[in-house]
Amino acid sequence: MDPVAGAEQLNRGCFCITLDRRVLDESLDREAGIGGFAADLAKSRPSLFSNVPVFVPAETMAEMAQVVAAVEAAARLPGYKDVSLAWAPQTAQVESGPLGALMGYDFHITPDGPRLIEVNTNAGGAFLNAVLSRAQSACCAEVLAPFDIRPPEGFGDRIAAMFVAEWRRQRGSGRPATIAIVDDQPGEQYLYPELRLAKALLESQGFRAVIADAAELAVTGRRVTVQNEPVDLVYNRLVDFALDEPRHAALRAAYLDGSVVVTPNPRVHALLADKRNLTLLCDTARLQSWGLAQADVAILRAAVPQTVIVSPGNVEDLWRDRRHLFFKPAGGHGSKAAYRGDKVTRGVWDEILAGAYVAQAYAAPGPRAVEHEGTRTNLKVDVRLYTYAGEVLLVAARLYQGQTTNMRTPGGGFAPVLEVPAALTAACT
Repeated sequence: MDPVAGAEQLNRGCFCITLDRRVLDESLDREAGIGGFAADLAKSRPSLFSNVPVFVPAETMAEMAQVVAAVEAAARLPGYKDVSLAWAPQTAQVESGPLGALMGYDFHITPDGPRLIEVNTNAGGAFLNAVLSRAQSACCAEVLAPFDIRPPEGFGDRIAAMFVAEWRRQRGSGRPATIAIVDDQPGEQYLYPELRLAKALLESQGFRAVIADAAELAVTGRRVTVQNEPVDLVYNRLVDFALDEPRHAALRAAYLDGSVVVTPNPRVHALLADKRNLTLLCDTARLQSWGLAQADVAILRAAVPQTVIVSPGNVEDLWRDRRHLFFKPAGGHGSKAAYRGDKVTRGVWDEILAGAYVAQAYAAPGPRAVEHEGTRTNLKVDVRLYTYAGEVLLVAARLYQGQTTNMRTPGGGFAPVLEVPAALTAACT
């Protein structure tokens, strides 16, 4: 059977590989080092994990990896940097070295192949999904045989190597002693449990790790501390991508003068995650003029939906064609203030015109059938590649209903991605 057809058939009705909740709970408690961690998570976030995996053809997996490499090749070009940094904040003009820890490349899988929807610098979920991937079970050996449902090999080692590499890109040698995992009011964040997993993993790799509110950072001279602990590297989960907010003044100052290594940082966001950059990545003529390899140009032409900046010169055309578009704020995150065009009212349109928005050709997400409380339904699928330096560390999916991804759809949530091999000869029904 063709793997594309096989993946479609599996996503329409395969329930032979499912989540083993007992194994998941045991793994979460063990990885966090906290008894009752999984029980608390299930109670407070019942739709965080889906019971089913998502099937993706091996060819599509390879294509998505090629897109990641092509985007990062484009972002290294002087012409691309000149344009993207021209609309970036002042903090992004600092070149300190880091490439961005755990980048997130989000795709919709369409009948014509994967489409890159956006790139994120604060991509949540990797640590949760690494545990989730270890808790899958199959109904029989025949179903299990074609698929690799093992956890990502050496995930902890690769995460440690990533942070050491980020450190050395700025400091030259050695490794950080203390890593601060920083967000605003981290204990109130929906993915706070993931920060606890990240802390435990980093500690198991020999780092000191602390979860901290960005407002807790203090700078004395060139010494950065948090909770009276000296900090060498900040794993940045903030959505203030420019570090402009007053409560982030200490972190901003330490980043600008190099007192602390920050990853991801404002420059990484400006080069890769600002939504306006999608207008560059789909502009074939510009990419060619900047010297991007023809193979990479072809990859981006196929994978990046046409995207334009909303401006006074195109508002009439965009309003007319809005049903085929998706509108996103240039500096948005987590689907905040993002709108599918056919849902846009005049009031929302005024909001779009008043902000810095892009309009992207709508690429419909693929479906995945789920069963929840005895009812079968189709949810939408968003596939995320977690990467570092252009290399894929982990692949996961999010299942949801509504205009944008969320972790609150019954039966939805994070799901492992299983690669459908080219040699697949049958698919369960």
